[in-house]
Amino acid sequence: MSAWILSLDGTAAGHDLAMGLALLAAFLHALLGALQKGRHDPWLSRAAIDGSYGLIAAPIALFLVPWPEPHMWPIFLGVFVIHSAYKLLQAMAYSRGAYTVVYPVVRGTSPVFAVLGASFFLSETFTAGQWVGVLVLVSGIFGLALHNLRFVTVSRDTLRAALMLALATGFFVALYTTYDAYGIRATADPFTFLAWFFFIDGVFMPMIAARRVWALPRAALLPLLRRGILGAFVAFFSFGSLMLATRLDKVGEAAALRETSAVFAALIGWLLLGEKVTKLQAGLMALIALGAVIVKGMG
Repeated sequence: MSAWILSLDGTAAGHDLAMGLALLAAFLHALLGALQKGRHDPWLSRAAIDGSYGLIAAPIALFLVPWPEPHMWPIFLGVFVIHSAYKLLQAMAYSRGAYTVVYPVVRGTSPVFAVLGASFFLSETFTAGQWVGVLVLVSGIFGLALHNLRFVTVSRDTLRAALMLALATGFFVALYTTYDAYGIRATADPFTFLAWFFFIDGVFMPMIAARRVWALPRAALLPLLRRGILGAFVAFFSFGSLMLATRLDKVGEAAALRETSAVFAALIGWLLLGEKVTKLQAGLMALIALGAVIVKGMG
């Protein structure tokens, strides 16, 4: 599998596969956000998801994939710090604001930062047409957030803090996207990076949320565990798809396409969380999709 993935690097087939993986990551990331924001406390949901994928990844990292090269350990330390900060900010934002407001702000902030980061650190270039696509996509995402902000009726007293935290979370999404792309390119086998990423990344949130878990009644533990295991497999395919996309093609393009997750988030909020979708919201979602098409078509 690794050899086949690497054989596509720099080819037209690799480019097309990378774009498909980025769109898959968009859908799955929106689903993961809904799982974290759903019935349980976001801190508990994230801890259950992370603990589950850390345990599942452990035997894969230790026994099935090649061990990381020595130069990878400092990179993994950076991964741990950046992702820990991102998760703290995300859980704090979800605890204070409505999902359909917080999520689009996070996703709308990150592609611009990701494109700039990829340009600066990875020497990637975007055409003028692609920049137009990014701006169209981001306009749709922020329009969706502003629309939801106008009509949201829950947690209004903490909404300003939620929005500030969402902006900070968006910055860290861009940071980890760029940094992780650097990390997966720094090792010979991309699945070594992915397995060790999930193994290491599965430690922090369970430690942070341990007291909350112990305070739960026994009847609540099994549903939380089920959500954690489901979320773990969603995270494997979501993050794995994005990272393989950044290994095969431009980080900026993959990051921009991944932010079509705002469309999927709105649909999930409507279909699964009982939130209404208006004609204006549908139009803004179409704008997001149009921006993604421009980014892809101008590449």
